[in-house]
Amino acid sequence: MRAYSSYKDIVKLLNKASSIGLVPTMGSLHEGHLSLVKKALDENDYVIVSIYVNPKQFDNKNDLINYPRNLEKDLKKLETFDNILAYTPSDKEIYNKGEILKTYDLGRFTEIMEGSSRPGHFNGVATIIEKLFKLFNPNNAYFGEKDFQQLLLVKTLVKKLKLDINIIGCKTIREDDGLAMSSRNKLMNLAERKNASRIIKILQKCKEMYPSSSTNKLKQQVSEEIDLIDNITLEYFEILDISKYSDLVKSDKEIRAFIACKVGNIRLIDNIDI
Repeated sequence: MRAYSSYKDIVKLLNKASSIGLVPTMGSLHEGHLSLVKKALDENDYVIVSIYVNPKQFDNKNDLINYPRNLEKDLKKLETFDNILAYTPSDKEIYNKGEILKTYDLGRFTEIMEGSSRPGHFNGVATIIEKLFKLFNPNNAYFGEKDFQQLLLVKTLVKKLKLDINIIGCKTIREDDGLAMSSRNKLMNLAERKNASRIIKILQKCKEMYPSSSTNKLKQQVSEEIDLIDNITLEYFEILDISKYSDLVKSDKEIRAFIACKVGNIRLIDNIDI
């Protein structure tokens, strides 16, 4: 593993690479991120792992300030891998002074759930992803299904920009108790962490009951069950056929359940196919 703060140093090394993988991250790496790295290494000569907390995708200033950062630990976790190029840019490296961000139209699926709950979030995501894609022109880029809306956004972005990049979605990696791995998990105290583990159990129960129970009935049930858990607030719960929002899904019908909750002050999201 080698780390660079300038993209120019990385580009020089990639001239002879026949296949380049990209794993964009905001750092605070966990096993979910490392699973993306391992898959990328299996399929490419070199893998770029970007570690950058992108300020443009935060709609809440306190969330940006409190987002966990530990570059030294992140690089330590990547040390055991060969052919990894860690990209650790500064804000000045990514954004020009006074730069006006473009506005993206990426379809109805980016306007609901995370799109409506976090105004400007997906525009900020699209901005940094387009910049990374154009800096490194990877053959393949890897994203986790936990952020399913983001995954579909990136696929849509690539199609609209006519980029020759394969976008590869990877299964959500979970803790032993089922909680989806997230950099935010470490911000919870023990009681919050225990309560958060019940989120996946509620989703799995919905999967068992669907489609014999209606969507409205399941929404009501989820709301009632979340209300019974201390210090958790339901932000949204949706059951959606993704194929109605995008032609980029694999099948004619892809049903997924999505949930967002506040556990104390920590916001968590999850989703499963049902």
